[in-house]
Amino acid sequence: MRKQRQEVYEQVGVAATCRGYNEYVRMFALTGSLEGKRIVDVAAGASSFTADCWSRGIDIRAVDPRYSLEPEAVLADARQEIETSTEKIRALAHRFDFSYYGNVDLHREGRLRSYARFAEDFTALGNEGRYVAGSLPALPFTDASFDLVLCSHFLFLYADQFGTEFHEQSVLEMIRLCRPGGEVRIYPLITLRWEPYPHLEPLLAAIRKAGGTPRLEQSQLPFIPGSSMLLVIDV
Repeated sequence: MRKQRQEVYEQVGVAATCRGYNEYVRMFALTGSLEGKRIVDVAAGASSFTADCWSRGIDIRAVDPRYSLEPEAVLADARQEIETSTEKIRALAHRFDFSYYGNVDLHREGRLRSYARFAEDFTALGNEGRYVAGSLPALPFTDASFDLVLCSHFLFLYADQFGTEFHEQSVLEMIRLCRPGGEVRIYPLITLRWEPYPHLEPLLAAIRKAGGTPRLEQSQLPFIPGSSMLLVIDV
């Protein structure tokens, strides 16, 4: 009997995605006010969260290795990713939860709106150094620089591309950036195969050893199969 092929989201390399403020609030379960906090969005891609925060008077930085490229290359990559990811999602639409987005086409429209806001802010003259080129597990910021460190749709999704040592070093690096009393929030806790990250328990032990207090919290953005939880680290 022929074995049925497992349905997974095929991805080569790391995608530059476009997500906006409301998506961040939901996926990271950000229930309190962000005003007065210094925030960094790690592996931010082409999301408009930084532009959205800045327009609200929130002090934020975005860091991503792509920001070392020419702006035209960054924008072209992000724009193409919208179309590429839309077709992948369309082919697997029966697996996704569209209760927030509505349907595949509305999901795409949201990506385009986020892309447009990112593009305008990323290419603006005098953008206050909001977009910083840098790669995990060594980011170009001093210790205890931020009150809130966010990382979405990077670390554990790419479990097949990056090993356990990379993940541990990256999480400890984000803890390094966080001020005492602050938080690190990482979402989601699954791989691109839509399976739970298999090395979570050893990672939690390493976090505790480094002085962080990890806990799992419910995300408020249902979409990817099995992506209901995020990791919160109290520093």
